[in-house]
Amino acid sequence: MENLCGSKREVMLHIESEYVNKIADENLLQIDKSWQPTDFLPKSNDFNTFCNEVKELRQSAEGLSYDFWAVLIGDTITEEALPTYESWLAGLHDIDIMGNTGWGRWTRAWTAEENRHGDTLNKFLYLSGKIDMRAMETSVNYLLADGMDIQTGDDPYKVFVYTSFQELATNVSHARVAKLAKEADCQSLAKMCAFIASDEARHANAYMTFITKIFEVDPSEMMLALEDMMRKKIVMPAHNLREIGVNIGESFVHFSNAAQRIGVYTSEDYINILERLLDFWKVGEVEGLNDEAKKARDYLMALPARMSRVISRLKIPEHEYKFSWIN
Repeated sequence: MENLCGSKREVMLHIESEYVNKIADENLLQIDKSWQPTDFLPKSNDFNTFCNEVKELRQSAEGLSYDFWAVLIGDTITEEALPTYESWLAGLHDIDIMGNTGWGRWTRAWTAEENRHGDTLNKFLYLSGKIDMRAMETSVNYLLADGMDIQTGDDPYKVFVYTSFQELATNVSHARVAKLAKEADCQSLAKMCAFIASDEARHANAYMTFITKIFEVDPSEMMLALEDMMRKKIVMPAHNLREIGVNIGESFVHFSNAAQRIGVYTSEDYINILERLLDFWKVGEVEGLNDEAKKARDYLMALPARMSRVISRLKIPEHEYKFSWIN
């Protein structure tokens, strides 16, 4: 396809008119047929049945490790900060998510599907009896109030690089949590995390496809945006995570260490996701680049090997940090 050579706004309007609704149709669930949190949780309409099912849930959760609980809580807090993420998308100058537009439809539907994740995990944690819910809720409050800076600005190209990467990362994380829960015979948690992981995979595919279409019409600017984000490194949306009396971001470091110790999300996963994106977008084969973008492409293609050499020297703390969230 011929390079549009226009502003990013023109490109986003082109993508919207030609592709957004189709991509949305392929990657969103019908609401009336979609799963909901109560599908995996004790039913509260009958008190005796509810009590028995809560008892079963608690017994099934007994085999989960301390680090597992820390990671599950961190994942939940991350999902609960959804209002920040929607506000961030609403701040993009080149797309309209408030009106009756393709971008608006996608963003609101994405938010609606994501909204189930925090609701589901929060209820499980509450019913498990293992969690100091007030401490966890305070961390959610902090994360929403502190906001986030993921260094995309209001550039939609950079935002979609971030969302592509982040949705793949959350897919990996939730799928691994589901696997560990299943191995510990906590079947209800395994099922809910598997469904959440499936949502994240669909969302990732949509954002990745948006970028594929941008590469077709504005390859140089898209390549430069991708390079910029990877030079900065993709920070997780909960990078400001903290507890009461703890410095901003400090709890996130301990959460990340726990995730690495139990293999839920590791430095190797970061590199694997980068390689997956480079392959999906066929970055090494993109044509029509200016000289600056060609240099960016060369940097990106060499980056996974460079990062692999760096992480081979990293060491993860072996001790468990004592979170205020866990009873």
